[in-house]
Amino acid sequence: MAAASWYHRDISRVVAEELLAKAGRDGCFLVRDSESVSGAYALCLLFQRHVHTYRILPDDEGLLSVQTIQGIQAKCFRTLPDLIGAYQQPNNGLVTPLLYPVHRPRQAADEDSDGEDGRGGGHTASAVPAGGAGTGAWLSAPSAGRTHISQQLHQRLQEQVHSSPASDFMGFMAEYLNHHLQLDLEALRHGHPQLRHLSTALVTACRALHRRIDFTLAGLETLARVFDPPASPRSPAREQVSPSRATTARYLELLLHKISTVNHLLSSLEKKVLKSLQETVSRHNLALPCVAAAPPPTAKPLAVQSFEVKVGKLQRAALTVDVESGTVAITKKGSGSLEETIPQDKILQLIKYQSVQSKVRLVYDREPQRSLSRDFVFPNARKREAFCQLLQLMKIQHSNLDEPDLISVYVGTWNMGSTPPPRSLASWLTSRGLGRTQDETTACIPHDIYVIGTQENSLGDREWVEFLRASLKTLMAIDYRVVALQCLWSIKIVVLVKPEHERRISHVHTSSVKTGIANTLGNKGAVGVSFLFNGTSFGFINCHLASGSEKTHRRNQNYSDILRSLVLGDKRLSAFDLTLRFTHLFWFGDLNYRLDMDVQDILAHITKKEFETLLAVDQLNLEREKNKVFLRFSEGDISFPPTYRYERGSRDSYMWQKFKPTGVRINVPSWCDRILWKSHPETHVVCNSYGCTDDIVTSDHSPVFATFEVGVTSQFVPKKAPGSDPEPLACIEWESIEVIVKTASRSKCYIEFHSYCLEEAQRSGENTSQSCDIPGFLKLGWSAKNLPMLHPILPDLEYLGDQHLLLSIKGVESCESYGECCIAMKSMIGSMAQQFETFLFHRGEETGSMRGWMKVRVPKDRRSTRERLYEWISFEEDDAEPAADAPTCPKPPLQRLRYPSQALPLHDPWPWGDAEPSPALLCRSRPRSLPEAAAGYTNPAYFIFEGVP
Repeated sequence: MAAASWYHRDISRVVAEELLAKAGRDGCFLVRDSESVSGAYALCLLFQRHVHTYRILPDDEGLLSVQTIQGIQAKCFRTLPDLIGAYQQPNNGLVTPLLYPVHRPRQAADEDSDGEDGRGGGHTASAVPAGGAGTGAWLSAPSAGRTHISQQLHQRLQEQVHSSPASDFMGFMAEYLNHHLQLDLEALRHGHPQLRHLSTALVTACRALHRRIDFTLAGLETLARVFDPPASPRSPAREQVSPSRATTARYLELLLHKISTVNHLLSSLEKKVLKSLQETVSRHNLALPCVAAAPPPTAKPLAVQSFEVKVGKLQRAALTVDVESGTVAITKKGSGSLEETIPQDKILQLIKYQSVQSKVRLVYDREPQRSLSRDFVFPNARKREAFCQLLQLMKIQHSNLDEPDLISVYVGTWNMGSTPPPRSLASWLTSRGLGRTQDETTACIPHDIYVIGTQENSLGDREWVEFLRASLKTLMAIDYRVVALQCLWSIKIVVLVKPEHERRISHVHTSSVKTGIANTLGNKGAVGVSFLFNGTSFGFINCHLASGSEKTHRRNQNYSDILRSLVLGDKRLSAFDLTLRFTHLFWFGDLNYRLDMDVQDILAHITKKEFETLLAVDQLNLEREKNKVFLRFSEGDISFPPTYRYERGSRDSYMWQKFKPTGVRINVPSWCDRILWKSHPETHVVCNSYGCTDDIVTSDHSPVFATFEVGVTSQFVPKKAPGSDPEPLACIEWESIEVIVKTASRSKCYIEFHSYCLEEAQRSGENTSQSCDIPGFLKLGWSAKNLPMLHPILPDLEYLGDQHLLLSIKGVESCESYGECCIAMKSMIGSMAQQFETFLFHRGEETGSMRGWMKVRVPKDRRSTRERLYEWISFEEDDAEPAADAPTCPKPPLQRLRYPSQALPLHDPWPWGDAEPSPALLCRSRPRSLPEAAAGYTNPAYFIFEGVP
């Protein structure tokens, strides 16, 4: 089907507006896929510096029509080109005729610079849909002048690639179908049946196979000679023909001969070895040893751990933590006399000092109505964190809760380099090696959830899963259960969970996205898993992005494609940005971002462990600072050396030169392998370790790990039984909302409200104020009368404190989103309105900012709550920088929130009027993972609306 340059397929609204703004002339237009209706299109038209968007909808018969102003008769067309041609005439209900088509920008070829994606395969043009529902999802066509036969064959190739691991070969074939098939067809028409270009493509594709077969064949022949009878003649040497000197036909003939030889050797070798061993056994009267089954491992009780600490300026003591018995003993150093034993139920609070990273304050009950606090200084921050983790674990084990408040999550990523793993993965699975690692006292404490992402994994799916489970069973004496396995060629993600948590996992979804050549090959792409753990939603994405130092833009595009196409989480939230659909989202893998520095300078900085200098030129950090990728994600501090590209078999040196037929390629050492995360506001997540191994050397990448302490919620059960009287309702009231969006549109908008605490989604009225004085921005306002009062399904404070609201700003005409955001309800609970302020996101881009005033009213008899297990550890307020080996809460986003000079609104002394707050809600300092609220716009671009130059 002919391609039309004005059809841009699934580009976003923001990108469409940018293209029209660059064109700059009234009457410029383009067509893209609709974001709100599947199978529909959006006609974007520039007039008087504003973009007008019209929906093109199919009817039941597949005819297309444009939604225009009332009073204009809608016309129906069979194809999109027919429709566009008709609206190039005046007086058709549009603000101006369609005069100047905006063409698709030309894309660079998709060839992977490191040779991992095959050769060739330029970016493909878009096929124009003929019309009808669902046609917007048609596959792309490789070139505009394509024959029908070539199109059919390319379609078949796309249908096959999802199940084939042969990425390189598929790349060669894609290039052949795109560029050379036409030449062979032309030769065939002229009576030349040799298919010369196909033979050339096959020779190129099989060049590596020749070398591998030679290597394998030599090994098989050697093994066969070992088991030959002593008197038998030696096998004749094989004919050696240099492939470079052979003709194309002779080259392929030689390859077939080698394959036949390998086939013969493999089929005869087992019989030969079996016969030889049987003769040996009978000749020497040997008995074959029997292998005794290993006894199943028993659960390992946690050993009692002791920590040396300083008490006061001079006194030394030992803190002994017995998790099983639930006690902490304080012993005087020197005399060895036991000073005090504190049961876990008497420990009220742990306060971590920020100014002294190795110091902690323990608050506990010594006698009725009297508490005591004591400060202890550990040898280093890592020991302090191990002590805190053990006390946290002790609290969890001895709590009387039916459902957990806190779980531990392990995330690992490793590019295995297409080689089998070593026999032991102990260092990787126990977070030991370089960087911020677990202390030896806590390294072997089993995590509740293990999520393992791999790239270039040559093992079979079942084989890999069983290998991981066996490794964990050996290390932890726990038979972990498989929650999900999702694979895309050699990209795999495995989620394992403790047996006792299996019943808490529900709503499991998996998905994958290809981002290889022309987004049809799965050698690059992403796999994802999502699920609910009781009432908390989790998402995990493992990806392998485009390689090559110069492919930063391509990697950014891979990220956007994955965000747009990965189908995970609650389907009711599918219109929201993927990063907003989960309470906690973890994104990891071989992201392939490199260091922009000369290789010799990089090596010098690595030798001196000057990682900060290198991180300043890290492409991922630079792109995040530009808001190109991973907006509002967090990453732990990197204190380990670059994980790529090592010499296999060693971690002593980097193999930064790669020899290819086209010359020497430089692969600078880089932090390609990363783990990032993003969580809803006012949730609990702390990164306890982030590092890499230093003893797993089978690949040119080192495995990377990160461990997290994550707060979770459970299905809430009201403590008050329903009676005959009407149940009091909680209510969410809005006083005003103000929004600024990046758009050239002047469309009226409304707000959609989604939450698990609402029976169904709610919708506001149209905005009551609107201005577009600043080019490229639209300012919208809603007053209280146009905003709905929302009633949660349960009125209890304990329940509402865990809930979040998702808001989406949508155009009245297009019903497409201008941006989405998430608001935590916990800070909004009270009798007076509180101010909130947040970013707007859409398809991975920051699209605006929202602020407003709201309050969540809770009935007086529903204000009881309880302290969560993770809330008894708090932080001393301090602005000191954390130590290098201290655990990190998520780093503040790279673009800091703006804190204006005016004070935040005053709150009630008691938020609920005459009712005193629960002790659990008394003010305590917050971890750095929870950024404080801001009262101004978050993006400096919006300061113009506040009179800031």
